Amino acid sequence: MAYPNTKETINLLKEIVSIPSPSGNTNEVITYVEKFLNELNVETKRNRKGGLIAALPGKDQNRHRMLTAHVDTLGAIVKEIKPSGRLKIDLIGGFKYNSIEGEYCEIETSSGNKLTGTILMHQTSVHVYKDAGKAERNQENMEVRIDEKVHNAEDVRALGIEVGDFVSFDPRVQTTPAGFIKSRHLDDKASVAILLQLIKQLKSENIELPYTTHFLISNNEEIGYGGNSNITPETVEYLAVDMGAMGDGQSTDEYTVSICVKDASGPYHYELRKRLVQLARENGIGYKLDIYPFYGSDASAAIRAGHDIVHGLIGPGIDSSHAFERTHEDSIENTAKLLYHYVQSEMVL
Repeated sequence: MAYPNTKETINLLKEIVSIPSPSGNTNEVITYVEKFLNELNVETKRNRKGGLIAALPGKDQNRHRMLTAHVDTLGAIVKEIKPSGRLKIDLIGGFKYNSIEGEYCEIETSSGNKLTGTILMHQTSVHVYKDAGKAERNQENMEVRIDEKVHNAEDVRALGIEVGDFVSFDPRVQTTPAGFIKSRHLDDKASVAILLQLIKQLKSENIELPYTTHFLISNNEEIGYGGNSNITPETVEYLAVDMGAMGDGQSTDEYTVSICVKDASGPYHYELRKRLVQLARENGIGYKLDIYPFYGSDASAAIRAGHDIVHGLIGPGIDSSHAFERTHEDSIENTAKLLYHYVQSEMVL
């Protein structure tokens, strides 16, 4: 049996994470995904929120499936131009300032000009600031140092930078000989790459799916409302493909597919969870069941929005989520295998 090519998926992932796409500014990466799918002769459409929807027709057109992964990432936005010529930022998404200290970044002006910088503590120099190590990492103390000759706010505005400009973080993507992928934004661009490679495989094999299946590339998940619209009335099963959270007390690892039992929104659909486990066992796919305590997905957003659907959540295991993320090619592969069998399986209802 030919599964989606893991090496190709990782190469695709490296390209996608290198495209800046903080929530609210995702047009460039959505255009990239749109082009990828159109080259496979897959029709796509954008919703008004800027997300991308594709569909593969199935034998049963009365009951549908939807799979989603989100392409928006954590980021920031310029809140204030300081008299010193540095920038105060406001965060986009649920993370902490300490996770971006020392990070290279890019500021995109409203005219499309892109300038680089570094996110630093104001009190960075230990030769000047006695409290450099103890000062709180927060909005007041952290700032962007722009890589341009600026001495004051007027110099910064002359570059075209203004309040409201988006700030994205350098992904610093790397692959290692041992099969690890290190990068920011593996949440959730790893899953986007997996879905795109799955669609490519289904098209190349001319596989007719049992049910018409929609693929939503969501662009607002990190701010809580990516996947709660554009669900067809015929949709029965809705599967979010998002990162598996790792840490103390967690089962998820970097080598298997994580099947979420419950997150902060409550339990996921029991029968769908059991079906996913059954498919994994029958096909020799490494998996872990897990609970993500401080987490919500596009599937749970859809449930909260009132959609009458069977909802589930799976994804590759990601270490150090919302910070310096890492996964392994085995987790990418096991997630892809489970999805390959899932989209060809019978529904639970």
